[in-house]
Amino acid sequence: MAEYQKHLYMIIFPINALVASQLEPRAFAQHYTIGSARHFQGKVVFAELDIMFRDPYFQIDEYLEKTIPHSDGSPKRTKFISSYRVLEHVPFDVIRKLYLVTVSGKALELSPAEYTADNVPGLIRIFQEIAPVRNLIASRLDQREFGKYITHDTAKGAGRVCFTQIDLNIEEFMASSKNRELIVSPIPDSNPYRLLDCLTELQQNEKKTVKTISLSSVLHSISYRVLRHGFWFFDAKGNMLFFPIPSRHELETTHYDWWKNAR
Repeated sequence: MAEYQKHLYMIIFPINALVASQLEPRAFAQHYTIGSARHFQGKVVFAELDIMFRDPYFQIDEYLEKTIPHSDGSPKRTKFISSYRVLEHVPFDVIRKLYLVTVSGKALELSPAEYTADNVPGLIRIFQEIAPVRNLIASRLDQREFGKYITHDTAKGAGRVCFTQIDLNIEEFMASSKNRELIVSPIPDSNPYRLLDCLTELQQNEKKTVKTISLSSVLHSISYRVLRHGFWFFDAKGNMLFFPIPSRHELETTHYDWWKNAR
């Protein structure tokens, strides 16, 4: 019988779960999106963890022992270890790679890097919380400040979070919506009037730093192409882990197969 290497994957979107598998990352991406009717069909974001990771909260050894090939010799594709409070119990130093998976099962591998951007203070940004909460938020805080804020304010975040930024021309949206009765949101599945109200309040009140646009995620309906910079992980101790998205030029040249499917 064939020998397969075992892997630990943390699914971050559309659910937060810890999974054991004998599939390599890209095969796991295809299986989870288009390979099985039992699983989610749509975008998936997951991370590969150090196979040596253990935490008393998870029964990792027990489930890894059950992650064995089927009787026909095919690999065990998924063995769910936990689907509750997963990110909360996964330290950042065991997260090796992050994978962005398209609806057609194409996976883009991201590696962690230092976040060195010198951000413009006070600029309004749109953040999508991914796990464990899923609020869509407009904020005057930059990425570092926002990460610290939501890991200390459990009303809008949690002690350990993952989020990304949506690239939106705010000035253009507000100008096009001025004095119009019917407006259209540039962010799918979001209320355009709520979006406009949140942005207007942030512009007019400098003491206000955060406004919640929606309590649900729009990541399932927006394109990977409108995400800005990458993905951030923060915890309440001030630790940060950043996974940058390659430049558009690199995506169009080196990762074109993924890029053309990144809807």
